[in-house]
Amino acid sequence: MAELKQLIFFDFEMLCSKTGMLFEDMEAIRLGAVKVDVESGLVTGFDRHIRPQQNSPLSTFCKELTGISDSDLEKADDFPEVFKDFLFWIGGVKKARFFSWSSSDILRLKADALRHNLPQATIEKISKRYVDFQAVFTKRASRTAASVEKALSFYELSFIGKPHHPMYDSYNTLRIYESFEEHLVKTDLIMVQQFIFQEAELPPVERLSQEIKYIFQKDLGEFYSNLNDAFRMKDAWKLIKKTKKLVEKYENILLSRSGIFDEELISGVEELINFYKELQTAYREHCSYTSKIMILHEQMVEPLQKICV
Repeated sequence: MAELKQLIFFDFEMLCSKTGMLFEDMEAIRLGAVKVDVESGLVTGFDRHIRPQQNSPLSTFCKELTGISDSDLEKADDFPEVFKDFLFWIGGVKKARFFSWSSSDILRLKADALRHNLPQATIEKISKRYVDFQAVFTKRASRTAASVEKALSFYELSFIGKPHHPMYDSYNTLRIYESFEEHLVKTDLIMVQQFIFQEAELPPVERLSQEIKYIFQKDLGEFYSNLNDAFRMKDAWKLIKKTKKLVEKYENILLSRSGIFDEELISGVEELINFYKELQTAYREHCSYTSKIMILHEQMVEPLQKICV
């Protein structure tokens, strides 16, 4: 892959109705984006209305939500022309990485490209370089899918610009991305709050690992107390799902980039994840032999027992 030169954050506004619409019919009516030059940090913007194939007047709901009028679309270029200008503005797909806040934007791009019979090779190149940053932020920090405004608030930031303006939505997604990448301790504290402490108050950073270990041992002790030597296969599947939830609660500790978690806590989470992987392997093996019972060997559960003590 070519050397990364620029980051592209983009967003579509689409046809919409208060009563709902099929996604296939929700043509793009505005494309906004910001481009970050990786070397210089220079940020530039792109903002264009798009005339949809459907020529019905916009619903009152859509006008109020997006701030787009029928006259804006009547004088706008169609999707192929706007997309051509977008590609020119990017200056080279192979040297770019693309981001949006939810996968609906890349799905809209693909759908409208198909609608207008645009070359799929270019769309595929963008797709290969695309990141759904809302999904990344949800998995690594917020636990549940947050709006742009909510994600900004985690970093004590406010939305800049006009909501539902795709260039400003893109710019604010960039701000979340930069905060996520630059404020490593804050990002880990957001994660710990959302995944582990939830409504409880966070302890000071110097006591954080100790407090998490206490909660971790409590969770693991409860989990371990319900383990048996053998499970019926349908109960084994329930055990896998239960283990997965526990892993999801703590696995981000291993992905931490801030260095605020101690080695004992990291080691404990590693043991839990290793158990989960071994459990999945054992389940697949027992399924392949059409077993009715799954046996948990002592060497599988012994590391968990040591953590609980």
